[in-house]
Amino acid sequence: MGQTIVFRGLPLNIYMRTGIIYTETIVRIAPEAFQKDVPYQVAIVELADGTRLTARIEGDAVRIGDPVVETGVREGVSFFGKAK
Repeated sequence: MGQTIVFRGLPLNIYMRTGIIYTETIVRIAPEAFQKDVPYQVAIVELADGTRLTARIEGDAVRIGDPVVETGVREGVSFFGKAK
């Protein structure tokens, strides 16, 4: 269960990762390219190995400490949703 993306000309296989919300915020004023998406939630997700990454949140809003699962990668951006 993975998705291939191209990064710096190299194909990478991305597997759905899980983590915990380290911090989060709601974006209400966005750059022009993302204005159609406002409001939207972004978060820092801490993965099991301690790596932290910035991600968009889809579905239900998350809070600090919530478990999340990666739902996909679009245009180089990781999307996570609340783990069920």
